Amino acid sequence: MNRYERYKDSGIPWLGEIPEHWNICRLKDEVTFNDEVLGDKTDADYEILYVDISSVSLIEGIVQKEPMSFENSPSRARRIVKNGDVIVSTVRTYLKAITQIQDAEDNLIVSTGFAVLRPKENLFPRFLGYWVQAENMIGAIVSNSVGVSYPAINATDLVRLPIVKLPLKEQTAIAHYLDTKLGEIDALIDKQQTLLEKLAEQRTAVITQAVTKGLNPAAPMKKSGVEWLGDVPAHWDVSPFKLVMNSIIDYRGKTPEKTNSGVFLITARNIKNGIIDYTLSQEFINEDNYEEVMRRGLPKLGQVLMTTEAPLGEVAQIDRTDVALAQRVLKFDGKKDKLDNRFLKYFILSKAFQASLYKFATGSTALGIKSERLSYLKSLLPPVTEQTKIANYLDQETVKIDRLCETVNQTIGRLKEYRTALITQAVTGKIKVTNE
Repeated sequence: MNRYERYKDSGIPWLGEIPEHWNICRLKDEVTFNDEVLGDKTDADYEILYVDISSVSLIEGIVQKEPMSFENSPSRARRIVKNGDVIVSTVRTYLKAITQIQDAEDNLIVSTGFAVLRPKENLFPRFLGYWVQAENMIGAIVSNSVGVSYPAINATDLVRLPIVKLPLKEQTAIAHYLDTKLGEIDALIDKQQTLLEKLAEQRTAVITQAVTKGLNPAAPMKKSGVEWLGDVPAHWDVSPFKLVMNSIIDYRGKTPEKTNSGVFLITARNIKNGIIDYTLSQEFINEDNYEEVMRRGLPKLGQVLMTTEAPLGEVAQIDRTDVALAQRVLKFDGKKDKLDNRFLKYFILSKAFQASLYKFATGSTALGIKSERLSYLKSLLPPVTEQTKIANYLDQETVKIDRLCETVNQTIGRLKEYRTALITQAVTGKIKVTNE
């Protein structure tokens, strides 16, 4: 890629050299911020589309707009945004909830957890959007944030951070170049995401076929008597879910007090894709409170965990016992002479069982299932030796698919890294962009 003929030191360590004809100023010199808010006297029935920090992605932009009346909106639903504005999360800055507003509805409102930057006359809006998405700029925002669990930066401190100053024509050329190049990269990412979705569908199909039809395609079949199970092998039993369990423990109750260290607390967020992912949420409870929190039953290796809501129906087996279990998690332990816990895990993951789970779930904003409604569910029971063979087969087959998913995720990761690097190089002048 081309570079400019001459560079000079920007005087900012994380920015390094910039083209000789560029200058440095503060964001506050080029933008206004938090210009408009909904007042307390806003009509209670006024309908807004609300965007919170969790609804914004650095790459995908705004992924969710929640319709609600002003009267029913949270107190933080106040910032008015317009096309061309850039929103930057000033709380939990590590989430990188940053995007430019385009095609905004007149009633689009964002949380006060955002700083709304509005470019002045000599700053091209799209260039501003890319500037705050640059890796170095994001790093500056995060490093200037205060706090450990919820690092935050004051909006007035945010706009003291630097921005490069260059001719408007050049800003426009850089923005158009990035629009084109990132469009190409995003299309490649979308293709990889589609492949991931197909692999997930294949994984579910393989599991469902094995746990509801068995491994022998020539086995005689019979009607299960359960709509969502259909025909099943003739020698299999159908049993009420609860009757094949040694125990079903619901950890719903008082939320335990969280600490910065101690016993790891497995929450519903940790249970995903058939495993416990200890990186997705890291919460702890005090060791002195462990016995009280786990008074209903201590965890044992191999026991099955299922989330009851937000999300519903994620499942995994316990792989360590030095943990506590949070609310919205059920613990199952199958009767050894009737149910292999590995088979149980796969059965819960099947499309058939998931359909029944959602059928008996309740709730308006977030679907969930209460432990007493498990009596409506059914379990398929092949002979235990056959359950073990099915579980062994699925262990092998799902590992193959998971490896393919890992390769695809690595490709997506590289594309995202290249995307970020390209933005950073273009807006900081490390590459020269022309209109040609």
